Parts: sequence; C-alpha cells; structure tokens
Amino acid sequence: IQFADDMQEFTKFPTKTGRRSLSRSISQSSTDSYSSAASYTDSSDDEVSPREKQQTNSKGSSNFCVKNIKQAEFGRREIEIAEQDMSALISLRKRAQGEKPLAGAKIVGCTHITAQTAVLIETLCALGAQCRWSACNIYSTQNEVAAALAEAGVAVFAWKGESEDDFWWCIDRCVNVDGWQANMILDDGGDLTHWVYKKYPNVFKKIRGIVEESVTGVHRLYQLSKAGKLCVPAMNVNDSVTKQKFDNLYCCRESILDGLKRTTDVMFGGKQVVVCGYGEVGKGCCAALKALGAIVYVTEIDPICALQACMDGFRVVKLSEVIRQVDVVITCTGNKNVVTREHLDRMKNSCIVCNMGHSNTEIDVTSLRTPELTWERVRSQVDHVIWPDGKRVVLLAEGRLLNLSCSTVPTFVLSITATTQALALIELYNAPEGRYKQDVYLLPKKMDEYVASLHLPSFDAHLTELTDDQAKYLGLNKNGPFKPNYYR
Repeated sequence: IQFADDMQEFTKFPTKTGRRSLSRSISQSSTDSYSSAASYTDSSDDEVSPREKQQTNSKGSSNFCVKNIKQAEFGRREIEIAEQDMSALISLRKRAQGEKPLAGAKIVGCTHITAQTAVLIETLCALGAQCRWSACNIYSTQNEVAAALAEAGVAVFAWKGESEDDFWWCIDRCVNVDGWQANMILDDGGDLTHWVYKKYPNVFKKIRGIVEESVTGVHRLYQLSKAGKLCVPAMNVNDSVTKQKFDNLYCCRESILDGLKRTTDVMFGGKQVVVCGYGEVGKGCCAALKALGAIVYVTEIDPICALQACMDGFRVVKLSEVIRQVDVVITCTGNKNVVTREHLDRMKNSCIVCNMGHSNTEIDVTSLRTPELTWERVRSQVDHVIWPDGKRVVLLAEGRLLNLSCSTVPTFVLSITATTQALALIELYNAPEGRYKQDVYLLPKKMDEYVASLHLPSFDAHLTELTDDQAKYLGLNKNGPFKPNYYR
C-alpha cells in the first residue's frame, strides 16, 4: 500500500519530457548554447553555413563570422564562470591595465576558442592590443563564447564543425584585411604561422614576435629556424615548465576521462588500454586510467620515457603486440601515422580509438575513408567505422584532439597556460632591439616562476624564503630564479 502511495506521489512531479519542454519554452537557445562541449546530438539549428549569414552585433559591426551572434549572452556567462577560476590572469590584467604594455600590438591568434581562451583574449585587449582570432581545431570552438567575443568587438572567425575549407578561410580572414596588419602571432599548432609564412611573406617579415604553445607548432618553428627561414623571434611556450607540467600533465589527467565518458559511457575498471607516448600528456592519461582500475600499456620511442613508464608500473610494448586485445587506443605523441590502417584492421570489435595529441595526423583516418568501410554517426563526434564482416571501431572526433573536441578542460590549468602566453607576448613585443634574434627561445625561467607564484594564493600556499646565508650557499638570488634554464 505504501508503495502504491509513493507511486502516486511520484506522478505529481513533471516527467523528464515535461521538464525538457519547459526548459526549451523558457529559452530555445539556452539549451543549444551548452552543446559546444559534448552532446548526444549536433547543436546546429540550421544547415546554413555561417559564411553565408549576414550578422551584426549590437554595435552594428559585422567584422566577425560565428555560428549565431544571438548566443552572446550565454557565452558571456560562461566567460564569467571561467574568470572565477582564472584569478592569476585577472590579477595580471589589473596590474598591467594602467601601463597598457600591449598598446599598438596587433595580435592575430589561432587557438581553441573556449571560455578560458576568451578570458585571455579580453586580457590582451585590456592591455592595449587589437585582436583578430580564429580556431586551431574545427571541433573545439564553443559557439556561444565565439558569439560573446564578437559582441564585445573582437574580430573572431570560428564555429564548431568547420570544414577544412572553412578552417583556412577563417585564418585568412584574420590575416588578410585592409587597413590592419598584424605585428604579433599567438599560435597553437603552427597553422596560422605556416599560412602567413606561405601566403603573406611581406606580413611575416614585419611580425615582431611569435608565441607558440604546442609540440607540433614548436617543431615547425625549429624546422624553419634550422633552414634559416625564420625571420622573426619566436617564443616556445610549450616547453616552459608551467605549460609542460601543468597543461600537458594535470589537464590531460582530468580531461581524458571526461572526454571518453561523455562520448562512450565506457567503464574503465578492468579495461585494457594502450597509450601511445609517455610524455607529459601520456603520463597524465596513464595516471588517470590506472586510478580507475584500467590495465594500461605504453608504447614509446624514447628510452628515458620508457624507463619512467616502467618505474610507474606500466608495461612498455610495441603497438602490434597488444593491438588485438586492447579495448581503448589513445595517441599522445605529436607524430604521424602512429595508428595505421594495418593496426585498425587488427583491432577487436568495439575498440575505442582517440587522440590526445594536438595534430590529427596520429591516427590514419584517411585510410578509413574507403568504399568497403561504412561510417555511421552515433553521437556528436562519435563515429562507428564498420568493416565488411560486421566489426566496428569507435572513432572519436575523427582523430582530432579528444578533450577539447568532445568535452571541456579544467579552467584553472588553462589559467596557467594563458598567463604564460600573455607574458610571452608582452616580453616579445616590448623587448629592446637585439635582445631576441631570429630564432626560437624558451620563456625566461624568472617569468616561468612568476606565473607559478601568481597561482599560489588560490591554494593559500605560503612560500619559504631563503636566508642570506642559505642563498649564498646555493649560489642563488633570494628572489629567484631558483632553477637553471635547462631545468625540466
């Protein structure tokens, strides 16, 4: 009898369907706005390309191209949420706002366009810079955030789900504009730098500095430098300690699970996973998977990283040795053709394949686009690739960066990276002539330590101070830097 009463009581509450229809009646765009991260369905409300739409913000400007400018209000709320956990960047903004150290800087940027990046862009604008921005990944843009930036007057050209042609068109719109010429580049992956170098050599020669934050982009810069074709100084932010140790390790340790859970609902306990690459990204992924009870294998080319993996309790193998038995394959190398068609052919049914490296070249996705294989879209960013015998492989984000394509990343960690990027831009833009030659530089260690110190108040952490005698004994300045430039 009690059970029956409970059932009657339960029916008084709105059903799941009822709640959904109510929320959509309150605001159609509010539910759509949050689909930028990962959702079970595509968020597009129509099939018209943003390139074909005529949109203007409230100030009458149309100097942007986003999915839907009407989502700006929701994007602004997401940016405000991000600001709460990016106190160091906000602190830098307040400290330097009066001096305007970037006054006259015309920064063209190509990064993931998320709420966290928006805080960085608006900080650069507050410090005096003019910014034009595009996305470095066709799936990672949060549409509502792009709209909020456009509404605030930033010339942003990006939307989630761009085609390859859209991707390069957006980059070109940032660079090729009458009456405005970039003098600084902030890049993530090297695509923007490559485009300016190839298409606009005259613009490239007048750039005062490049800041690059990915393994892929840094590798391209070193290639240019080695060939004697890098005619501007560049800052390798990727190899600064505050980027490597935090963004690559701690960020991936949390976001790998988020991306896999949202897209596949996979349970990790007892699953066999192979992580290709045991750099900082691979270390973070392995630690998270191991903590949930997964059986983790590692592939490596570097004996030092391989030895670290062994010491951390992981079995180091060749991919071909375990490819038939593993349930999940994750690439974290920054290389190309790490997972080949031969590997994909030998995988077991329902194996999940994804990439945590910046570039989409690690998994040979092109080899899967053949007539004998069937592609079936299951969810947003989730494809089943079906072989003639019925075997299917679950491919996430078409081999592109999993965490930013299929989920979100921890805001606090991105505050560290964004602060590092802002300081690198300020340093390069204000450096006296001759300090930086036409080469690739690491962020000065003193600046690295300053970024870390800005984030310590969030933890109520109190640093110990060296006595004069201790500083003399160690041969250090009491105020740092505390480690040599080569320290990793």
